[in-house]
Amino acid sequence: MTASRDGTAVKALAREHHVAPKTIRCALDAAGARQLPDRLDALPVPEEPPGPAADTPVTLDLPGLLADHLRAVGDDTIRAALILGRIIRCGKGYSIRLTMPLQLHHAALHQSAALAAEGAGPAERKAYRVYATRITAAQRQRTPGN
Repeated sequence: MTASRDGTAVKALAREHHVAPKTIRCALDAAGARQLPDRLDALPVPEEPPGPAADTPVTLDLPGLLADHLRAVGDDTIRAALILGRIIRCGKGYSIRLTMPLQLHHAALHQSAALAAEGAGPAERKAYRVYATRITAAQRQRTPGN
């Protein structure tokens, strides 16, 4: 019961004791170990899992439409990153390969949110979605357990 309370997965307990996961679940249910407490605000807050530092650089490709917009309205940090980025030509358009912390990628996406608004064109909205998807994928890769 204590291992389950400490956060050990049911399948891990089943492997450890060489039984089916259903057996572990039945035992936990019989002991009332899987019931929620009366006060949900009293649940313990898990500590942040150890992971890579937040300022570790991540390399992502920024679509050219977003880069043009950020050169005009972005802050100085984003503009400096755009200057240092490597231009990659592909078909009619281009991308800029940026190596910067994930927080700056989020800031660049936030500053280009006008391109995802109602009045923006389809290509601008798609460029915004593509960059947002790349950021989300990079964030998932960095979080342990995925």
